[in-house]
Amino acid sequence: MNRYQPSPGAVEFKPVTLTGDLVRLEPLTLDHHDDLVAAVKDGELWKLWFTFPPEPENVRGEIERRLGLQAAGSMIPFAVIDLGSGRAVGMTTYMNIQSAHRRVEIGSTWYAKSVQRTGINTEAKLLLLTHAFEALDCIAVEFQVHSMNQPSRRAVERLGAKLDGVIRNHSFTRNGALRDMCVYSILPSEWPTVKANLQWLLTKPR
Repeated sequence: MNRYQPSPGAVEFKPVTLTGDLVRLEPLTLDHHDDLVAAVKDGELWKLWFTFPPEPENVRGEIERRLGLQAAGSMIPFAVIDLGSGRAVGMTTYMNIQSAHRRVEIGSTWYAKSVQRTGINTEAKLLLLTHAFEALDCIAVEFQVHSMNQPSRRAVERLGAKLDGVIRNHSFTRNGALRDMCVYSILPSEWPTVKANLQWLLTKPR
């Protein structure tokens, strides 16, 4: 069978540490709290109306919420560690886990402003996608982005993900406005090209 044609069967999603040259993704714990408070203050990220980084005083609650979802089996949350500074500079997750179908979403991601538009996000996505396709044998990896969040949409498209469609009136934003959700995905047959593109993006001059 073609290695990019997964066979049926469930897989176990569990916490794991993924390490690259720029970043380490490690299981999220309350030990990351202080770094993450500093990270979310960098750029006052909670003031962005179309996305959901926590307010500084709510970082502990957000960590606990994600750990609760991990205990329920629907999320694997990571702290994003900048290997240059050794500090946590954001969060990301495997979420909406469908173990029986080996399908997962990468999302609930945010980074300190000072590391945005660097190689941090690119390498983090490369690590997550490599683990999903090459260790977990996923049949699809999904991304969901607010239709008005143009920076995140460009970032997901830059990865090589394809737009599956738009879910209109998907949910409410923090300020009570309704949001349309753009759903993207990458399939196993697309992964070799996406992987090559991500590796190139990490090595090209900035």
